[in-house]
Amino acid sequence: MHRSPWMDTDLDDFRDLARTFCEKEIKPNVERYIANKQVDRELWNRAGEVGLLCLSIPEEYGGGGGTFAHEAILIEEQARVGDSSWGVSLHNGIVAHYILRYGTEAQKHEWLPKMASGEVVGAIAMTEPGTGSDLQNVRARAIREGDEYVVNGAKTFITNGAQADVVLTVVKTDPEQAASGISLVIVPTDTPGFSRGRVLDKIGLRGQDTSELNFADVRIPVSNLLGTEEGQGFIQLMEQLPQERLIVAVSNVAAMEFCFEETLRYVHERHAFDRPIWGFQNTKFKMAEIATEARVARSFVDECVGLHLEGQLDIPTVAMAKLWCSERAQKVADMCLQLHGGYGYMNEYPIARAWADLRVSQIYAGTSEIMKEIIARSLPAPS
Repeated sequence: MHRSPWMDTDLDDFRDLARTFCEKEIKPNVERYIANKQVDRELWNRAGEVGLLCLSIPEEYGGGGGTFAHEAILIEEQARVGDSSWGVSLHNGIVAHYILRYGTEAQKHEWLPKMASGEVVGAIAMTEPGTGSDLQNVRARAIREGDEYVVNGAKTFITNGAQADVVLTVVKTDPEQAASGISLVIVPTDTPGFSRGRVLDKIGLRGQDTSELNFADVRIPVSNLLGTEEGQGFIQLMEQLPQERLIVAVSNVAAMEFCFEETLRYVHERHAFDRPIWGFQNTKFKMAEIATEARVARSFVDECVGLHLEGQLDIPTVAMAKLWCSERAQKVADMCLQLHGGYGYMNEYPIARAWADLRVSQIYAGTSEIMKEIIARSLPAPS
């Protein structure tokens, strides 16, 4: 059993906690989450009770006082039980960290303890119906009127959108500007004018409440601006995207390992032509390939996690990790599905769900093409 070099005995104990929770609270309910297109709301409260929310947020704000290593372990243990429905990595590792990094003391004390307890579920709204990777051209507006912002616009593909109690919303506070006109504002979802559209019908991540959000003359206090002044949103997004991309890479590696374990079990149990599928050379060769792909990806991601824990992970390296792991995870899932034969195409088999779930990894948090562009820009010119 591989043990990551950034692990220690305290993290081993935390893994036991995370594993027990995922086995008990999530694994038996995966099918229901998929049917409902969202997890049970009570799951957030139970996770808060045992200390699995806001793991890397300081204790003074109600968090666990841990590090990104704790976030990575929870991602791994969630993947280990075959769940892709619970949007906890976004709540913990992304939304909470925007508030921690850029929020005022009042904002941090208002929102982070509630996010840590499960009272509040967080989401971040970047993508719009006509704007994907091109965040500089978002159309949502937050126009100041006295001591308030009036927010108008529409967002789509928003993880945790159906259950969110607070949404960090990417808006234009200066519609005449591109990047320098972007700000992030905190929108509580009980604010008049805020509404939710449909929970989207996706080919994968079917238990995740990915939703449309609408803002119609939503009035929020100017104090809900995230940051010290308007126009800091694009920089904030660029600073936080590396952790989001590392989260994707960690989840991809965990999914690869899950697919390997599921398939190894299957090929030993399933018989064809009077012998286990494992008895065929092609099966052994394919499993050897899969094991190698997963191990190489794991080694790279372990290096990235270690660098991130030391504050030394740079943008091109995490782009490489996100690119490599998302592309290889899809390849691994495809090989594993093939080894399952016809059963691999049946949704009741975890391998079918994993295959569909992984496809979006090459799209969100920056497409593979965007990752290649970032990497290419970092390459030195010939001397």
